[in-house]
Amino acid sequence: MLKNIFAIAGTALSAQTIRMNTTASNLANAGSVSPTEAEAFRAKRPVFRALVDQADLNAGFNTLGGVKVKEVVDSTEPVRKVHDPGNPEANDEGFIFLSNVNEVTEMVEMVAASRSFQNNVEVVTTARQLMMRTLDITKA
Repeated sequence: MLKNIFAIAGTALSAQTIRMNTTASNLANAGSVSPTEAEAFRAKRPVFRALVDQADLNAGFNTLGGVKVKEVVDSTEPVRKVHDPGNPEANDEGFIFLSNVNEVTEMVEMVAASRSFQNNVEVVTTARQLMMRTLDITKA
């Protein structure tokens, strides 16, 4: 039973780490510009999937009930087109394309991922403490 708790919390910690890393990448690229819309940086979002099927066990996961990152997708928000003919990245018409990263949204994502990560650390810590108390009781 405790093994399942550690495994489930471990998958959540891994998923939240990926979420924090994609958010950090988005913030690092928030100010990037491109000469074309196709080349503009688009914010990344991890898509989570619950591990609830027997196929998940067959795929190598230790227990059901965890979570994994199914994929990382690009945000569908439009990029911004700005007329800036003096910019060295400007196209022939003088336009640049800015990333679609919203810094406020990214900070909310970072705080939410950090809190979720901390909650799962607390789950692991509490399960460990319960396991240690159980061992202490059996010694008495």
